[in-house]
Amino acid sequence: MIMENEVFKYLDGKAERIRIIYIDKEKAEVSFVNLDIKLCTPKQEKLSKFQEEIENDILVKLTDPHLKNIDESKISKVEKQKRDAHWDLIYKVWENRKKEFLDKRTRNKLLEEISFSSSVPVITIRRLLSRFWQRGMTKNSLLPDYKNSGAKGKERILLDNKVGRPKKASYSGEVIEGINITMDIKKQFDLAINKYYRTSNKISIVETYNYILRDFFSDPIIENGERKFIIWDKSRIPTYEQFYYWFKKFEDPKKDIILRKSEKEFALKNREILSNSTIETDGPGTRFQVDATIADIYLVSSLDRNRIIGRPIVYAIIDVFSRLLTGIYVGLEGPSWLGAMMALDNMVTDKVEFCRSYDIEITEDQWPAKHIPDIIIADRGEFEGYSVENLINNLNIKIENTSPYRGDLKGIVERNFRTLNTKIKHKTPGAIQKEYRKRGDRDYRLDATLTIEEFTRIYINLVLLHNSKIIDKYPMEKEMLLGDVLPIPIQLWKWGIENKKGRLRTIDKEVLRLNILPKGRANVSRAGIRFKGLYYGSKKALEEQWFIKSKVRSTEILYDPRNMNNIYIPHDDGKNFETCYLLEPSKQYKNCILEEIVFNFELISELKEMEKDRQNQQNVNVDAEIEKIVKEAKKNKDREINSESNNKKLKGIRNNRTFEKEFNREKEVFHLGKENSEVKEGAVIELHKNNASENAVTGKDRIMEMLKKKRDEKREK
Repeated sequence: MIMENEVFKYLDGKAERIRIIYIDKEKAEVSFVNLDIKLCTPKQEKLSKFQEEIENDILVKLTDPHLKNIDESKISKVEKQKRDAHWDLIYKVWENRKKEFLDKRTRNKLLEEISFSSSVPVITIRRLLSRFWQRGMTKNSLLPDYKNSGAKGKERILLDNKVGRPKKASYSGEVIEGINITMDIKKQFDLAINKYYRTSNKISIVETYNYILRDFFSDPIIENGERKFIIWDKSRIPTYEQFYYWFKKFEDPKKDIILRKSEKEFALKNREILSNSTIETDGPGTRFQVDATIADIYLVSSLDRNRIIGRPIVYAIIDVFSRLLTGIYVGLEGPSWLGAMMALDNMVTDKVEFCRSYDIEITEDQWPAKHIPDIIIADRGEFEGYSVENLINNLNIKIENTSPYRGDLKGIVERNFRTLNTKIKHKTPGAIQKEYRKRGDRDYRLDATLTIEEFTRIYINLVLLHNSKIIDKYPMEKEMLLGDVLPIPIQLWKWGIENKKGRLRTIDKEVLRLNILPKGRANVSRAGIRFKGLYYGSKKALEEQWFIKSKVRSTEILYDPRNMNNIYIPHDDGKNFETCYLLEPSKQYKNCILEEIVFNFELISELKEMEKDRQNQQNVNVDAEIEKIVKEAKKNKDREINSESNNKKLKGIRNNRTFEKEFNREKEVFHLGKENSEVKEGAVIELHKNNASENAVTGKDRIMEMLKKKRDEKREK
């Protein structure tokens, strides 16, 4: 199936790359642009010819060269302003007057009309349109091409003289200097802002500056029993202008409003409105709704079934038009972005392979969903923060945040959750049976038997049942009745693709993951790349000798909490990544999910804490025993009077060692043989004593003879 925004390449002589920008189902035509020229013009071709060329391998699908993960925080203010201005100019006209752009008879007239109304030259509009079409028709496709000029983002090295804005003179002719703003002073600014400015007291920025001078740039004194502060000389303190500059540079309006007023005030008057819910659903993929619930069942750990790990979080993504479940997630994370992220990843996963990983065999017709939609509707706040900008600007997915008390679209997923919990209560051990238990009733949590994997298998079967089950009170259309379509999600999905517009799009799974996977910071040491207590290695780290002596001490990584066998270091191009693998010391956690790894580290920590008292007592006992032995040895030494000089004592070390070694050898000698084993214990001890004494004398005599012989040889020389 050919879809909008897909990129293809001709394998014939011209070898050009093209992007599908529109599919006209009424005319059965495809509009496309060339990606390899500066100013492109849309062209049309019959859909049947396109399909024929694909079947004959004349035209092959490519990975989108312009689809990448662009970090919103690294885009400059000027670039954002230009991007947003271009978006306002192009996107609205494209959405409303698409066919006039594509028809060469009306295109030039429309361009002149846009130029006249916006005061932007026609050639500029053509360049913007080319960039918009060629780079994926997303918001970030309209970012300007210049970047990294003028050492952007790098702070200058502090010199002896003050850097920054030049000094200026006051009306009295006095020069106002200020001081160099070091990292320490920036830290002071930040502490003061959090302590004084970001509070419900609503202290002004000027008052905050005064508190900074009092806390960090003054000397406290006691005068008349009161504590006062003497501010330092102006040559030693930052000016208000300097403080205000850094305040504005790192300003966080959302955080300021929430802490100075309230979160309710921010949500009511100042929160971002990413989209709206007024657009009608016109086919599969127009709108997906995502929601989460806590399942009414207790699960056990896959590492030890005697450990109860609590109730799982269940995420579901559902197509509003067909009611088909398009993505699910069962785990312990959430409700949060992390749980929603995993559901989004499952949304684009081939469901045949997904079910096979849980030993469930299905056909593609039973669960055909593996697409991204035009709009995602969320109502729990998961999509108000982390990575949502990537979905909007990189993948062109609109986000609609609805109230938790909306009963229209929200009820679609919630009805599915009610069905899930009803099935659980009647079929599975560890399910919540009663809201309140009587005294003496068995605690149902003790009946917990299923692991997360086993519960996921149950939920998959419920999803397959839902997708093939008749939906009550579905608003059927006349065309559906004429086509003998029943209100069954799979039938509605297939009918909608064939007869409705819809907005279904496919995407490379790895590109989606780069946009939605949670980020983390991993430390680099000689033992490997350490993250969440696990150690990883990679080809790049070995080649660049990170583990020997490198300036790389930490790196940004992406990770999948469902399987910690690998973590990923993203490349600067936003499309590729370096895969890191588990090292041998961490192989015991292979194929484990993050929740279980964290659980085990916490368990180890608890066991160590429990053992700490005994360890401390052992250390104290050993120290006391050492002191006792040393004290006894000192007493024994003091009893033996020795008149030798210190010099003689030191010179005799070698001879003393020789005598002691010979004595120890005689004392430590093994006595093997049948006779020794048959004599009585007392006799053995006595025999050893006598032999030891005799052998010790013999040994000394031998050594003395050797020393005397050695001395005589020296005299003869």
